[in-house]
Amino acid sequence: MNNIASEQQLSAMKQAASQTASLLKTLGNPDRLILLCQLTQGEACVSDLEQQLGIQQPTLSQQLTVLRNDGLVKTRREGKRIYYAIADEKLFTLLNTLYQLYCPVQEK
Repeated sequence: MNNIASEQQLSAMKQAASQTASLLKTLGNPDRLILLCQLTQGEACVSDLEQQLGIQQPTLSQQLTVLRNDGLVKTRREGKRIYYAIADEKLFTLLNTLYQLYCPVQEK
């Protein structure tokens, strides 16, 4: 059995590595990471996120724009409010894994 990757496999691995590195760069910002972690609990509007996380509205809007532009969150409008949600199941799984590995377990 040959373990050497074909040119096509190597090309696919490089593309996946580039996409993953971009995702990890986006997650490297604490405000964006906590926003995404909060959104794993369900969709939320800016005012809800501001109240839940204590991130001021200008910073919150700026980080949500980055997340939306990177395709990590999707939006839904209801009247004047825009609701944000995790856009990809893989990201949801990654965030849950990070939570399990790094977030303290709260005693009941």
